[in-house]
Amino acid sequence: MSKKKVKEWNLKAAKELIKSYLEKHKHEEGKSLSLPEGTIRIEDLDRKQVLSRIYNVVDEIIEKVYKSGKPSIKLPSRSSSNIIWDEENDLLLLGEQIMEKQFHSLTSVADFTRLVRVLEIINELLLKNIHATKREIFYNDVKLFGDQKNSDKCIEDVATMLYTTRNSTHIVASAKGSCIGRLRIRDRNDIIDLEGLGSGGWTISPMLDNIEILESDAEFILVVEKDAAMIRLSEARFWKQYPCIILTAKGAADIATRMFLKRLSKELKLPVFSLVDSDPYGHYIHSVYLRGSKRLSYESPFLATPNIKLLGVLTRDLDKYHIPNDCRLPMNKMDLKRTKELLNESFVKKNKEWEKDLQLALRLKIKAEIQALSSHGFEFLTDQYLPEKLTTGDWI
Repeated sequence: MSKKKVKEWNLKAAKELIKSYLEKHKHEEGKSLSLPEGTIRIEDLDRKQVLSRIYNVVDEIIEKVYKSGKPSIKLPSRSSSNIIWDEENDLLLLGEQIMEKQFHSLTSVADFTRLVRVLEIINELLLKNIHATKREIFYNDVKLFGDQKNSDKCIEDVATMLYTTRNSTHIVASAKGSCIGRLRIRDRNDIIDLEGLGSGGWTISPMLDNIEILESDAEFILVVEKDAAMIRLSEARFWKQYPCIILTAKGAADIATRMFLKRLSKELKLPVFSLVDSDPYGHYIHSVYLRGSKRLSYESPFLATPNIKLLGVLTRDLDKYHIPNDCRLPMNKMDLKRTKELLNESFVKKNKEWEKDLQLALRLKIKAEIQALSSHGFEFLTDQYLPEKLTTGDWI
């Protein structure tokens, strides 16, 4: 069969498969998230609501000062022992354990003061309706914070203390991810067509509260781990032949990219697929998009995309697509350790196909990058691998 005929057949089959997928999961869309007992509810709030919660916290601190002279702040614990996997929603969530920060020793005074200083900075940002990066927060009071890890910790503590998302506090991460394809958005007063931005695409804004999704005729969303894969898809204008939206975080899944993906999936009601390296780190990145990270478990309902499917590169694909041995890499000790850790996760054990693929990698002790597919030619990824995977439903 000629390449042209393969493309035409694949496109038709892929559309039918994705249509079938949407019908099957239609009942899940719009379903309100019901959190299990023993977990806390974090809310995505507007400026006035966050300010109101800040004032309530400050009032409580002042009241404790008047009563005992020993102020304290209570907030949910973010320790690993308080992170719960919600099997029904397939999310990592924060439990109800509460910790207390007190003002009674040199160490606790510094910790308490930093927390209140971040609260003060957030109040200023919200009143002025502006945003700041985590790095800017650190430089706002270098002497007090000493190291950015201290201010970063306080930022997350304040968000959980207010029971809201970090995005609601107007503290954002630096822009990292990019997006391209069949999508139009509004960034305040600017209309942006992501098909007409050249090969670079649109840099995903960390200020997502300013972004409005206008329209899209895409039929699926593709998340790619590597910027190199994004460049290949962009040059091929893959979304023209296969109507889609393509995102990348250029490595680890950052907050803005995860939050934007969640919004796209929810508002456009599209199936989502990930393309990552065939290694434990790639599988971990997929898991973060899928159910969230332990560090930011309190924000999982706003960051995770539970319907995302692992399209590739799977361990079984290496033989199926005849990837040469010299393009396969031996796993090192850290790779083996990470793979075993993934296999011990409850959410992996529940997904038998995922577990099977990781077990195969562990048995063969091999890994491979997405770029290994180019051993069959630069266009193999866009002309054969992705179309065939989409057509046959060969995903996890």
